[in-house]
Amino acid sequence: MPSDSQRERDSALWSPIDSHEWYAARNAVTSLRRILTALGLERDFPFLRADLNAFGHGYIDLGRISPETAERVAELLRLGTAAVRTPAPDSEETPK
Repeated sequence: MPSDSQRERDSALWSPIDSHEWYAARNAVTSLRRILTALGLERDFPFLRADLNAFGHGYIDLGRISPETAERVAELLRLGTAAVRTPAPDSEETPK
């Protein structure tokens, strides 16, 4: 009969909810879901979920989205990128 330490290492007993990677992916999905909800995009990402690959690495599955949603996300990313590149008016930096 296997000892307790052997049973703990048995891959047949492994569960994704016992891993740090699973919780990291789940927390990232929660953060992303909050932002999407604030932007009114919660219905546009019906397949959003946390996942692990076969190696136990955490991933975020955004799922399928409509072309309109992809365009809206692209525009939000463009706006965010422009905001990061443009210094605030009270900043001492000069635009590059």
